[in-house]
Amino acid sequence: RQAYLRYLQGLPCRIYRRLLAWKKIQEYLENKEILTLTVSGIVNKGVIVMVEGIRGFIPASRLDIKHVDDTNDWLGKEVRVRVIEADMEKNKLVLSAREILREEEKEAKRQKIQDIKVGEVRTGKVESLQSYGAFIDLGDGISGLLHISQISQKRIKHPGEVLKEGQEVTVKVIKNQDGKIGLSMRALVEDQEQAEEEAIEIPKSEEIGTSLGDLFK
Repeated sequence: RQAYLRYLQGLPCRIYRRLLAWKKIQEYLENKEILTLTVSGIVNKGVIVMVEGIRGFIPASRLDIKHVDDTNDWLGKEVRVRVIEADMEKNKLVLSAREILREEEKEAKRQKIQDIKVGEVRTGKVESLQSYGAFIDLGDGISGLLHISQISQKRIKHPGEVLKEGQEVTVKVIKNQDGKIGLSMRALVEDQEQAEEEAIEIPKSEEIGTSLGDLFK
């Protein structure tokens, strides 16, 4: 390593700096490091950023998760990117923001799902009907499965007997495991029936009289 450094130091200053810059860029690539850079130029099908003094290219398809129509809007903006290709011999440096954005979106969704607690009552819309149940859109890009056995207290052969796509439904969360949410309509009916049973006040034996009026009472 020391011999290599002495070799580098013996090179002309411009070449020495260039080799060090590419060495640093290679480390960024290997470590998947996130870099915050400023878009300094617009070219065909992408934008230009500078990394350690080396000209780097971000394809328009990798600037965002969504399709980018006009790259001119990105001039002067800061972007968070990773190096995805680095070739000093070909003087080729390519970066991408898309993977970072997808990871952050995935993590945000995971956190939203984690915040949904078993026992919660939620309102959603029937997203699709399958032979085994219905997928319910709970908002924020999150959906849960309403299994056919959890739709009604009565036995049904297909969810379409009770539900239709786009219908608004109230459901209870009965499962949240490994990013999968289980829902129930039947549980809400059973909860209501139990609450009504508990609300019935049964008089104590000593309060019950023997007269005809008391018996009717």
